[in-house]
Amino acid sequence: MQEKVLSIIDILKEKYPDALCALHYRTDYELMIAVRLSAQCTDARVNLVTPALFAAYPTLEAMASANIADVENYVRTCGFYKHKARDIVLACQMLLSEYNGKVPGTMEELLKLPGVGRKTANLLLGDLYAEPGSVVCDTHCIRICGRLGLSQGKDPEKVERQLRAILPPEESSDFCHRIVLFGREICTARSPKCSECPLAIHCEEINKI
Repeated sequence: MQEKVLSIIDILKEKYPDALCALHYRTDYELMIAVRLSAQCTDARVNLVTPALFAAYPTLEAMASANIADVENYVRTCGFYKHKARDIVLACQMLLSEYNGKVPGTMEELLKLPGVGRKTANLLLGDLYAEPGSVVCDTHCIRICGRLGLSQGKDPEKVERQLRAILPPEESSDFCHRIVLFGREICTARSPKCSECPLAIHCEEINKI
């Protein structure tokens, strides 16, 4: 398994050398907001919405004091906009009142923020703090790692634990970003481009055929 994991990592590195988060942001709290908006929404849609939102509320203080109904109007097209707008404003308030205006750097502290679950927390830890072992289990990660035989099941926490056990900690965050790029381009949910797949040699789904 370890040889397989390292081979997959090397192939993904070659295909996607820049393992960058697809969400656009300038500050730590802007990334927190963008990730919250991305729940059940595409990164592309979030990137269309956030410029106007961040321009209207250019500081953490401004976002924390925003009228939730007004924020709803900016994020309406991201889906579940009422919950997201509320979580954004309340989380920004909590950053100011509890964390000195900074997105905290531990899983325990992050999970106290409104709207922040393990997926969001792992992304923030990996991208803001380069925390080793940060595994972002989104739908791409769960689907593709299952097809590759790196994990079993679809429960995000269980898949996260399985991947933590086999991924080199220093590679895990970038691995997850590359998996997202790979899932959008090649290993799509409904019509994967198996004939073009550089990971075909490791794919258990292909080998079943």
